[in-house]
Amino acid sequence: MAEPVIEIVVEPEFLADQSDVDEERYVFTYHIRIHNSGPGRVQLLRRHWLITDANGDVNEVRGDGVVGRQPVIEAGAEHAYSSFCVLSTPFGVMQGSYTMRGPEGREFEVEIPLFRLAVPGLLN
Repeated sequence: MAEPVIEIVVEPEFLADQSDVDEERYVFTYHIRIHNSGPGRVQLLRRHWLITDANGDVNEVRGDGVVGRQPVIEAGAEHAYSSFCVLSTPFGVMQGSYTMRGPEGREFEVEIPLFRLAVPGLLN
């Protein structure tokens, strides 16, 4: 069977109503779509995130699944979810990976490309 082909699309968003600049609390949500373009079903088993703020402080997050689930994604289908993170700076970046199980039971890693978290108007 051919190798799994997984496409990741991330759309970050600043949540001004949940943030507090005076307290250095910047809340961002991110919406993720995981599309399975491969020939067979896959299952998302684990996540690994590196969240870096503007000061260079890194928060590493590892865990099972995403938002409490380990979704199975059929060939040609996608799984979408939203989550959030809190930074102490108005700018940061996230990147990471998902560990997935392919149709033949083999585990493989899918890179989540680096994306920016930024208060609107902060960057040109």
